[in-house]
Amino acid sequence: MQNITDVFERRTTTDLVFDQLLEEIVSLRVLPGAKLSEAEIAKRFGVSRQPIRDAFNRLEAQDLLLIRPQKATKVRGFSLERIAHARFVRLAVELEVVRSACAGWTPEKSNVLEKNIVEQQDVLDRGQPEGFHALDYAFHKLICELGGHPLAFNTIQECKQRIDRLCVLSLGRQSEARTLLKDHMDLAQALNRRNADEAAAIVRRHLARLDDTIADIHAKHAEYFE
Repeated sequence: MQNITDVFERRTTTDLVFDQLLEEIVSLRVLPGAKLSEAEIAKRFGVSRQPIRDAFNRLEAQDLLLIRPQKATKVRGFSLERIAHARFVRLAVELEVVRSACAGWTPEKSNVLEKNIVEQQDVLDRGQPEGFHALDYAFHKLICELGGHPLAFNTIQECKQRIDRLCVLSLGRQSEARTLLKDHMDLAQALNRRNADEAAAIVRRHLARLDDTIADIHAKHAEYFE
């Protein structure tokens, strides 16, 4: 069995700083437009400025930071253009993933996916919609893995992260999570029936639910958009 200490020790300082800053930005504890200082964050973590600089570069690659030479680094605002691109890419990838998954789906795979759905239902029944977030990621990751395309989730995850930060501003998360759970259940059933056309239609419906949310947030929080 792998020792958890060994796993932790293999993580670099840059990884730890990146993960912490990513969580703060995505959760909106650090708002769009906020300025970040390498020196101040290095002092906060008790490390040199190099791992901070490396973490900043990784966050910039995810469109979360704007690094400007001789100027303060800022948390990027939301971009409707980048959001639309992420939605387009994610839809294209997920459609191919579910079509491919249907071709080789088995009852055993349905059982694995059903366990995740039960967990989703459980956290919502307990009034913990925040726990739904991780299970939502796990659901889509499982479909990629069980469908034979585990690396496809890297792209899906990157696209989800670009939009999840914005969706934190959305109200009614409990009711929205219930709607997403229903989509997940319908998709699981389509996979079980190995019906590629039905599964693709559900994926389109599932991702289209974001459109109204994005438009509503843009109207209410224009100051956070570029």
